[in-house]
Amino acid sequence: MITKWVGLLIIANILVYMLTAQNPEIKSALEFVPAFLVQRPWTLFTYMFAHDGFGHIFFNMLTLFFFGPRVEDRLGGGRFLTLYFFSGLFGAATWMAIDPIVRVLPNIGLVGASAAVYGVLLAFARLWPRAQLLIWGIVPVQARTMVVILTAMSLFMGTAGIGNVAHFAHLGGFVGGWLCLRIFGTRTVDDRLRPVQPARSPTPAPGAAQRWKQIRLEQLHPVNREEAERVLAKLETRGPNSLTADEQAFLDRFSAM
Repeated sequence: MITKWVGLLIIANILVYMLTAQNPEIKSALEFVPAFLVQRPWTLFTYMFAHDGFGHIFFNMLTLFFFGPRVEDRLGGGRFLTLYFFSGLFGAATWMAIDPIVRVLPNIGLVGASAAVYGVLLAFARLWPRAQLLIWGIVPVQARTMVVILTAMSLFMGTAGIGNVAHFAHLGGFVGGWLCLRIFGTRTVDDRLRPVQPARSPTPAPGAAQRWKQIRLEQLHPVNREEAERVLAKLETRGPNSLTADEQAFLDRFSAM
């Protein structure tokens, strides 16, 4: 299920894309140009909403759609937005500071939400490192491994100057996301205020455990499947009364499919 701020960010990006597709001068006003940083400091934010072509915005928003809701749900809306924009800012700063092309062409512009989205992806991998993802929808890989692969690719392609892509902005997004999690942590406010002693889990409804065990794991998204396997393993080893209310609700959601 899509969350509030992920949905609003996707809508905002799509609206800006539709506007700039018909008005290139507006896109030029939104893009971040290092040579004009002093005159147009706001472009450090606005560049994240402008994109070069349909493929550019499609893959950025698709990644945000898949990984953003779970990260927002875990961190809360405020810290999710902080993570998103801090990663985007750090991505632009990193690109400006170390990309060789910027030193040669300071008037070159930067657009796209990639750095911000990479920060969200880093947060996802930090929170659920063993979550199974599918490269090209085929090759299974853990989330933490995906971040390592993307980091290596960005370093290599950025250093080699391959493609018309701001690879160092992607790296900056990863670093910005990591710093944001280090500064603000990964626990929600509710987690920090929750008493140390665990609350008693609600008693499952009669027949619930048997219904949960019949969930067809192969039909679930890899991310949901990993969580379902974890909770079902807990159910098997520690019994239905060991499951928290959230874990019971999670299994109820998929046992009703």
